Amino acid sequence: MSSCNRGLMQAYKLARVEQENATSFSLWLDGELPNASPGQYVMVWLPGVGERPFSLHSASPLALTISCVGPSSKAICALPPGGTLWLRGPFGKGYVLEGKNHLLVGGGYGAAPLTYLAEEALNRGDEVRVCLGAASAKDLMFVEKLREIGADVFVATDDGSQGTQGLVTAVVLEQILHHKPDSLYACGPTGMLMALWDLCEQHNIVAQLSFEGIIRCGIGLCGSCELNESLCAKLGLPAGWLVCHDGPVAKLMPSQAKAKTITR
Repeated sequence: MSSCNRGLMQAYKLARVEQENATSFSLWLDGELPNASPGQYVMVWLPGVGERPFSLHSASPLALTISCVGPSSKAICALPPGGTLWLRGPFGKGYVLEGKNHLLVGGGYGAAPLTYLAEEALNRGDEVRVCLGAASAKDLMFVEKLREIGADVFVATDDGSQGTQGLVTAVVLEQILHHKPDSLYACGPTGMLMALWDLCEQHNIVAQLSFEGIIRCGIGLCGSCELNESLCAKLGLPAGWLVCHDGPVAKLMPSQAKAKTITR
């Protein structure tokens, strides 16, 4: 099937479903989105259930990784092979690879778009290190997949059931100190993203952070996904920054890099 029109719904057949952890599934569809980039998302509609945004896990073939935590996502994950989903997109701003030494940081199901990004970077011959954090080993995703494709993977879990015990930021700091990356790319809860931004500021690293929001329209009209004003101020983003349209990925320059740019 050809690529999806950004504004119109297009039907896709579900080819297969793969369970990634206790609550998350990857849905592989019978088409592709050749113009999509890692970090972008699509709006998925199921009749009688409604429409929800989901990040892309792969564009060719088209795949979504969904955490089944509510009635809509559970209904989508329960769709049998051969069933139909309606998509529009891709939407938003994704990641852009910069430099040759990349540090990717994922919290929970934030690992899905980063796996897509890691594949693109490795296909270019770049160095890729990935730090994944989760509550416990059962909540991790794509650890072995990332290792299989050639990324160096480091894990942190809150309970210590796999990898380092504690927050993923501790593992990230180790990688920054030993292999300072050209850029850091992250997807996960806001608290994690803000802690990573503090590290990037301290160590003068450009960050590309993917933020979550309540996305309803996907085109910047309803305003439901507007980022908190205090967060915008701390990140240097303009007030009224919309996750669906201006993001979900924000490229952030640390203060030292900004100062050098100004003085040139």
